[in-house]
Amino acid sequence: MSRVRAAFWDPTGSRYSLPTYPWRMAPPHLLTLRQLTAEGLRPGGQGVQAQILWRSRRHGARGVRAAYLYDIRFALPKRPMTPAKWAALAKANAARRRCPNCGRDAGFVISRYADTCTTCYYQPASVRTEEAA
Repeated sequence: MSRVRAAFWDPTGSRYSLPTYPWRMAPPHLLTLRQLTAEGLRPGGQGVQAQILWRSRRHGARGVRAAYLYDIRFALPKRPMTPAKWAALAKANAARRRCPNCGRDAGFVISRYADTCTTCYYQPASVRTEEAA
């Protein structure tokens, strides 16, 4: 009999208060939110059923990382987008594309860093002050 020798093996939840599994060792009926979404499901009101813990040493981040798991047996289908939701989303995206300086549609989502379209961002300061007056 092979023995699992992992620091994060706690399927009963006695050590971490939640059933805990090491990376890639969770039972197949437990999925993350992204995995549920890929299946067209949502948690449906259930709480976190278990977690995956692993040590991270990537990109300077050290420590323990966690991913929460939900039981697919209690998951519900995702709610479909209604026409009103599509309209609200289109309106919000249009607002993010409009330049606050010139009022034109930039053709892309304006970043928070620049806060203006590229035309206004690269204009000399003297031209900007003349237009504002």
